[in-house]
Amino acid sequence: MTEPQLNFVPCISPTGLHRMAYWEWVGPTADAPVLICVHGLARQGRDFDTLARALQDGYRVVCPDVVGRGRSDWLPNPQGYTPPAYVPDMVALIARLGVEQVDWLGTSMGGLIGLALAAQPVVGGRPNPIRRLILNDVGPSVKLEWIERIQAYLGKAPSFERYEQGVAYLSAISAGFGPHTPVQWEALSRPMLVERDGRWHLHYDPAIAVPVAATTAEQADASQALLWQIWDSLRCPALVLRGAESDVLPAEVAAEMTQRGPKASLVEFAGVGHAPTLVQPEQIAAVRAFLDSA
Repeated sequence: MTEPQLNFVPCISPTGLHRMAYWEWVGPTADAPVLICVHGLARQGRDFDTLARALQDGYRVVCPDVVGRGRSDWLPNPQGYTPPAYVPDMVALIARLGVEQVDWLGTSMGGLIGLALAAQPVVGGRPNPIRRLILNDVGPSVKLEWIERIQAYLGKAPSFERYEQGVAYLSAISAGFGPHTPVQWEALSRPMLVERDGRWHLHYDPAIAVPVAATTAEQADASQALLWQIWDSLRCPALVLRGAESDVLPAEVAAEMTQRGPKASLVEFAGVGHAPTLVQPEQIAAVRAFLDSA
């Protein structure tokens, strides 16, 4: 199967019901293990197309559009655009998939959602739904400096007369992704742009920027302390992927993650910042090696 199926799952928030879209790559068998791949702050589930094609020989790969992005609904209250608020949506998704446990790969924000879900207590002796965890260029590090950098472009809602202008804009704000061929970059950009009223727009709700813009230094420090508590509580096998030039996941934080909590394995990619797109062969190979060995 070279293209995913688009499905929707109903979810609930304090403001009511909404639909979350998810892209499903059918695995080799009906009982194939499930890998959920969750994208970064202003991205969407089609980021993982190349990875999913490579892994669907052994996995049912599911890639949601987090609410407010891609084909998912937009929320009436932007305060719902935070990682803890996304956790119930992911629980609904796992229930829809009909499985009790999944492997989780999260890029940036998607990793934070995975951490929040992996930290949830369970009752009745049942396991936490996350069996194995892959964090892509994210960890217990929250710095106001990179939040301020995100604030410089997130939610500005630019529109473009031509599709090619949108692709060029995305390239300009995504230098940290590292080198890509024109074909690779166009594949990453196409789902990020949607045509409305004769112009091309970024495929997310500009209001996802509201909680980010409201972040204070004190909140950043508190979030970082909480994330370390969560990390120290985890016992599932974990892999940390890091762009060697990333300032979102500093090298010393990544190294500490190999010594604390689940004592993760660490793989770094030269010439990449925040965040590896997982379309390059060596990046895909690192994911596959962990999934095959854990």
